[in-house]
Amino acid sequence: MRCSVADAHHFPTHRDTGLLLYNLRLLPARISPASVAGLAACSSGCVLCTHRWLDMYGFLARTPHRAMMSSRISFFEVEILDCRTKQQLCFLDKVEPHLTVSDVKLMLHKCYPQWYPARQSIRLDPKGRSLKDEEILQDLPVGTTATLYFRDLGPQIGWTMVFLLESTGPLFVYFLFYFRMPFFYGLAKAFTSSPHSVVHLACCCHSFHYIKRLIETIFVHRFSHGTMPLKSIVKNCFYYWGFAAWLAYYINHPLYTPPIYGKMQISLSMVMFLMCETGNFSIHVALSNLRLDGSRSRRFPFPTRNPFTWLFFFVSCPNYTYEVGSWISLTVMTQCFPVGLFTLIGFIQMTIWAREKHYRYIKDFKDYPRLRMSIIPLLL
Repeated sequence: MRCSVADAHHFPTHRDTGLLLYNLRLLPARISPASVAGLAACSSGCVLCTHRWLDMYGFLARTPHRAMMSSRISFFEVEILDCRTKQQLCFLDKVEPHLTVSDVKLMLHKCYPQWYPARQSIRLDPKGRSLKDEEILQDLPVGTTATLYFRDLGPQIGWTMVFLLESTGPLFVYFLFYFRMPFFYGLAKAFTSSPHSVVHLACCCHSFHYIKRLIETIFVHRFSHGTMPLKSIVKNCFYYWGFAAWLAYYINHPLYTPPIYGKMQISLSMVMFLMCETGNFSIHVALSNLRLDGSRSRRFPFPTRNPFTWLFFFVSCPNYTYEVGSWISLTVMTQCFPVGLFTLIGFIQMTIWAREKHYRYIKDFKDYPRLRMSIIPLLL
């Protein structure tokens, strides 16, 4: 088998030469020695003849490069059912495997405009957990024909709006009692002022706390695209606004009496309150700086040069520790039962959140500091 001058313009490229070398390395194992002898028919031993000879025996069609080029992308067929009725909502054909759950939500949104992505919960099982938006379809434990379940989460509100509503309400409600509106304490005490300095100091501390939360919501916190159901925000607002009205009613009541130990008790609790509020703000800034570069990779928080962040050496959620400390200080300052009850309920709820986050850190990070507790150093 010889090549001719007319074949010069059909010479293989360097890429094909690499493929020839790959096949020549496999020749002894794939064909008999008698067949290999046919390759010597070309006296010049040129690459073109080798290329033709390999093609005749079917080697070129089996090279990894050509096999990869001939392979086709396996598209997914996604069926979305209603979690409750199990009825089919839509059938998505030729879905690319690298698409995310967020992309599937957008496709469902096109079919049902009333269900925007934040309102959707996509699951593998009707009673299972909701899939995260960043999860990739081909990484899920499903075949090329996937069955997903949809649940309507109801109307949603963004986290920024949630925090704004939770913080502005108590501010407004507290001032209604502080200025003693006529419909609270009667006309005789309307728009009067308390003679006790602790009442005015408590108003300043309460207002400072919620104004700080508003500032953090606008300038510090970095919220994800998560939302809260509308019914949950109603419940949360009722909790914050209701407690603000209850404790403000007693603190600003005309019959309110100052703390037992007087100025010393008020002064010490005031110093503790300011330290805890400063610490809480410092922790929120440190947490916000974890994703200052815009990265979505998860990292556990660590102490900085700010001394108030050194509590990270001992607890996973020092922002909750400082928050509880602020309300304990206000309880001691006012010596008021509703403030103490609000502090206790808040401590229980924040302990639950802190323990969940603490165990999540331990699970996700093998090098997580073992000395840290959830919310109370060395105890809880």
